[in-house]
Order: sequence, then C-alpha cells, then structure tokens
Amino acid sequence: MLKLAIFDLDGTICNTIEDLAVATNHAMSALGYPTHSVEQYKIFVGNGIPKLMERSLPDGHKSSEEVLKAKDIMLSYYKEHYADYSAPYEGIIPLLQSLKAQGVGLAVCTNKAHFMAATIVDKLFHGLFDIVIGQSDAYPLKPDPASSLDIMKRFGAQREETVFIGDSGVDMVTARNLGVPGIGVTWGFREETELKENGAGHIVHTPQQILEIISNL
Repeated sequence: MLKLAIFDLDGTICNTIEDLAVATNHAMSALGYPTHSVEQYKIFVGNGIPKLMERSLPDGHKSSEEVLKAKDIMLSYYKEHYADYSAPYEGIIPLLQSLKAQGVGLAVCTNKAHFMAATIVDKLFHGLFDIVIGQSDAYPLKPDPASSLDIMKRFGAQREETVFIGDSGVDMVTARNLGVPGIGVTWGFREETELKENGAGHIVHTPQQILEIISNL
C-alpha cells in the first residue's frame, strides 16, 4: 500500500515558468544582458536559482560574481511577483485531495529556494501538503536523495511504500537514487524523451493517470 507521494514543484504540480522567466529577464535587463523566451527557460530551470542564472547569462559573463549579482536581482523581484501567473495544473488539486483522502502522505521536494517553495505551496495548495523541502544549506540539491530520504524517515515510509513524481530527468534520477518508482509527467517543462532516458518507471499525460498507477502499485 502506498504511504507517501513526493512531488517536484515547478512543472509538476504548478506552472511557474512565466513568473520565473519574467523575474530572470528582469535581472538580465538590469545587468544589460539579452533576455530569453519562456520556452528557453523550460530548459534553463531545474537545478536551482544559481544554475538558472548561470544558464541565462551570456557566454563570457558567467563568473561566480556575476551569477551572484544576477541571483540577488532576480530574487528581489521574484519575492514580490512569484505568483503573478503561476497556478496549479488542471487536475492536480483533485489528485492531491484524492490521495489525502486515501491516507497517503504528501510532500514537495524541489530545488527551488526553500522559503519561496514553502510560500508558493502555502498559497496555491494550502493545507494539502504535509512537508515541503526546498533548496537550503541543510541538504544537497536533487538528484541527491538526502532530502527525500529525510521525508521518508519522517513519514516512516519504506521504499516500496513511496513514489517520486516529477517532470524532469533530475526527478527521475532522484527516484532512481531513492530506489522508488519514478513517475514522469509530460505536462511540465521537459520532453518525454528526457524522462525515459533518465529511467522513468512510468510516464503519465494526465494527473488522473497517477491515481491509476498508484492503485496498481
């Protein structure tokens, strides 16, 4: 019986890409650099804000000092505009409500800065998730499994009682490192081929399919 479902945040349970793009483009413009399309940001995100800044900065301007400068500008803007456009994907709220009604523990594990992840989850999914863990000094970033292992420990969940759900190769590698089934969603920021290449145990095209897979685990 499933005891715990761990979800990625951006691109998995909510579409945050436009807010991330606007905030990062704000930083690029402030520093006098070219901006990027929303589609490009779907490739840039997934490994934390510093890596997002590094990927967004032009070649020849990716020093640690410039990354830090861009990060500070981006976060200052993003703190005030983190949910101008962000919203849960269609069908996610009913999925979470159904899992909760079945007694499944719900957690978010993301490479987004913890304070922002916690704020977004509270605003968009108030009361649905039991634990949120984002990027901080307490854990290494995904695909390192440390943060998810801590979540499992808190729930008393074994590997056979846990699933990890995400939209990227990083999430699928995280699931593999945990030794739990990885469910890759195709409505997020990355292509289905990336999910398969990184070991997705299951591929879903709608949130309802997650319930069907879980019921058969």
